[in-house]
Amino acid sequence: MTVSDKGTHYRVAPGGEVSGQITVPGDKSISHRALMLGALAEGETEITGFLTGEDCLSTLRALSALGVRIEHLEPERILVHGVGVEGLRAAPSALDMGNAGTAMRLFMGLLAPQRFDSVLIGDESLMRRPMERVAGPLRAMGARIETRDGRPPVHIQGTPGLRAIDYRLPVASAQVKSAVLLAGLRASGRTRLTEPAPARDHTERMLEAFGVTLVRDGSSVSLEGGQRLRATAVRVPADFSSAAFFLVAGCLAAEHGLLLRNVGINPTRTGLLTLLERMGADIRLHPHGASQRGEPIADIEVHKCRLRGIEVPEELVPLSIDEFPVFFIAAALAEGETLVRGAQELRVKESDRLAAMAAGLTRLGVENRLLEDGLWMRGGTGFTGGIIESHGDHRIAMAFAVAGLAARGPLEIRDVANVATSFPGFLELSRAVGLRIEAA
Repeated sequence: MTVSDKGTHYRVAPGGEVSGQITVPGDKSISHRALMLGALAEGETEITGFLTGEDCLSTLRALSALGVRIEHLEPERILVHGVGVEGLRAAPSALDMGNAGTAMRLFMGLLAPQRFDSVLIGDESLMRRPMERVAGPLRAMGARIETRDGRPPVHIQGTPGLRAIDYRLPVASAQVKSAVLLAGLRASGRTRLTEPAPARDHTERMLEAFGVTLVRDGSSVSLEGGQRLRATAVRVPADFSSAAFFLVAGCLAAEHGLLLRNVGINPTRTGLLTLLERMGADIRLHPHGASQRGEPIADIEVHKCRLRGIEVPEELVPLSIDEFPVFFIAAALAEGETLVRGAQELRVKESDRLAAMAAGLTRLGVENRLLEDGLWMRGGTGFTGGIIESHGDHRIAMAFAVAGLAARGPLEIRDVANVATSFPGFLELSRAVGLRIEAA
């Protein structure tokens, strides 16, 4: 965490223009997975572009406690000395995942087939988040997992010899899919997963990069248990979810353009691009081609534009799920009405993001209606100033920081310490492009 990241709230002065060229930190989802698969591989895996936020460091510390030697060679360069799929050992105490929901859910799949028991805990926010949607399919494989009323702590009684399952996910979830695939590496038989809609496929791409054979058949993916992983080099692209805040900032205030460099544009992540383009955004992609791990990368150029309200197609919701807080900021400034349905997943993130965004938008004078599975709003009137409660959710905090560009008065955003969990250096980059923001 840098000095200017510290503080309990943000103060954002109204207005301003954004411009320049920036590179946001490495992709959080890919950083988590690179560490985990590097630990299970045979040999040394070098990770460059690693995200040094607290979430990914929680994964690093947990793997170290499980007996994996990890060298932090440079801030964004990591060397993982893999122990193989059977080489992990019991941790001396509970594994603390901090605020990292991705880490906790993926570790459930990683630890279920081990020969030792484990306990997973987290911070106050994570201890309130649901874990049964992952525990359920793992139990169907023979795993012995206990939660407390569906939430952490998660007690895992190691169960070697899990059995493969053919599982149809009730909702699109990369975390559930990834946890079951990780458990499937140690299961007997072929584990097969079928998705109702596309979810992030970073785990599948990376498993293949580590030498695992996957079979894709339409909306299904499967793997045979017992496969070994071979160490490799992983280059982590810039995180699209972090770039999203500046994409919207550019739509609002980049009169002369803003360029985001080396951004991962995996098609299972970039629904926000489609939504903004449907709203009339002026966004231009300059592709680099694919990275070593098959992850497409591009520079993204964005210019100030007039946005119009849209009805969000439900099939785009899983492809935009983490970007909705800042999408709602764009929608609140778009001419006309915007409607999002089928987004109940936002209720079980670091906060109830639907309720938190609705409350914050109301505070800033935006007409909106909170729905059970989404949000309706009438945009185009701009924002007043005011005090925003982020509920400790980093994406809520950063989204309302962007709102300051279109506000008529100052904003105070409370409880922002968790921004460092996923986006270290957010304030420096925000100020570098022109946001009038400070920590206090």
